[in-house]
Amino acid sequence: MDNHHSKRKREDQYDEATTHNGVDLSLLESLEQSSSASAEPLDLRAAKKLVISFERRLRENLEARMKHPDLPDRFADSEVALHEELDRLRTLAGAPELYPDLISLNLFPPLVGLLSHENSDIATDTVSLLSDLTDADEDLDDLAPAIALADCLVENNTLELLVQNLTRLSESDTDEANAVHSTLAVIENLIEVKPAVAEMVCERTKLLRWLLSRIKTREFDANKQYASEILAILLQNSVSNQKRFGQINGVDGILQAVSFYKSRDPKSSDEEEMLENLFDCLCCLLMPVENKEKFMKSEGVELMIIIMKQKKTAYGSAIRALDFAMTKYPPACERFVDVLGLKTVFSAFMGKLPIGKKNKESYQEELEERLISLIASLFGGVTRGSRRDRLLSKFVENECEKIDRLMEFYIRYSDRVKAETERFNKLELDDLEMDEDERYIRKLEAGLYTLQLIAVILGHIWTSDHPKIRARIELLLKQNKLSKEDVKDILQEYHDNIGDSDGPEEKERSQAQIQKFISAL
Repeated sequence: MDNHHSKRKREDQYDEATTHNGVDLSLLESLEQSSSASAEPLDLRAAKKLVISFERRLRENLEARMKHPDLPDRFADSEVALHEELDRLRTLAGAPELYPDLISLNLFPPLVGLLSHENSDIATDTVSLLSDLTDADEDLDDLAPAIALADCLVENNTLELLVQNLTRLSESDTDEANAVHSTLAVIENLIEVKPAVAEMVCERTKLLRWLLSRIKTREFDANKQYASEILAILLQNSVSNQKRFGQINGVDGILQAVSFYKSRDPKSSDEEEMLENLFDCLCCLLMPVENKEKFMKSEGVELMIIIMKQKKTAYGSAIRALDFAMTKYPPACERFVDVLGLKTVFSAFMGKLPIGKKNKESYQEELEERLISLIASLFGGVTRGSRRDRLLSKFVENECEKIDRLMEFYIRYSDRVKAETERFNKLELDDLEMDEDERYIRKLEAGLYTLQLIAVILGHIWTSDHPKIRARIELLLKQNKLSKEDVKDILQEYHDNIGDSDGPEEKERSQAQIQKFISAL
């Protein structure tokens, strides 16, 4: 995900949504107020002046509120002055090299405290300012000031205060909707420079609950899109966040959100991007086994099959979600067969894909690879009985057309891997040495992993001892000047590189199965 590009695009969208007749009056006002300050270069001396002036305005406001708590007219002027002071502090965002000095000057504890100010307008001003200050320029060679700021903000309970403030914002008000967007921006900015924030914010706050509620709203808008993106960021690299979100009924919530698109397409590219974000969330959630179980209980398998049948925009995403759900999880594979998913998936496998704007070569290839992975998972999860018979029968029906298709993929990926191998063998002659691990990774990137899965499927159907299947495989290998030894070589390389990330017992079981295929061929 290109965060910098998507962030810029999001801000452009939101600007359009919050301007009147193309003119953002608040921005013009802010520019007018800060024009004199921005005309001169900001140095430490100028920054100190800003901090001292802010502290004075804040003190005056607190004193006025304490003296006249029930007389808003008596502290209104001090609130206007504080608002103007917050606007002046925006110039600090243009001098991130001063952040360590601002931390030493103790600017941030009182600033962050304004997130819980009784006047929600002051809180929204503060959120907007924090969004500017944390928006680190990715082109900067030195991110140390941005990291120091992130550390300081986290230490001063900014995450907790930001999320608490979210709950009092009403998006029916344009300024408060803007503040929601800015709040999510601050969280994204902090994660970019300090990735550990992704787990911290979920441990310390109720952000996940808020995001779950936000993505379940039916109406699409820029904040719903942003919420889906932040949720995807929080889930993508964190098993603890995936489990935590599953525990608050997040799997069912995501399924509810995507079910709206089972028979309709998004109305814009932004809405389409949100739908992709939601499926990214779903696929991340399907990593822990307990969430695969929740996916089944919420009838996620059935929903994905319905989406495939409708052949709308979410078609390819549904295939991807099923692939994640069924990988190393037999109950989902069995459910898939029971609810008649075989007909739908093998129709797609045979190339009957929906034609549309996304039906480009790269998209089609990604779908094919997902389908191959899904079928390999089915063979791994459906090991006996009538379900296994139904799966195997798919490769016999219609004159073994599925085997023809499988061998078509085998030849294509085999040729691609051979070409890549020859390419880096030639590079090595030019003194560019690669170790075995790097060679293997290069081959995987060129399509070896998909080729290995095809070989595994061939192993499964070969060991079914069905004479028609075996005869067809041998005929197609011979027609393409190949032999069973070629398939064995691929399986052997796969066998030798099976890792133990799922534990030594699973590794041993997987290797034993591949060895069985090699011996049978």
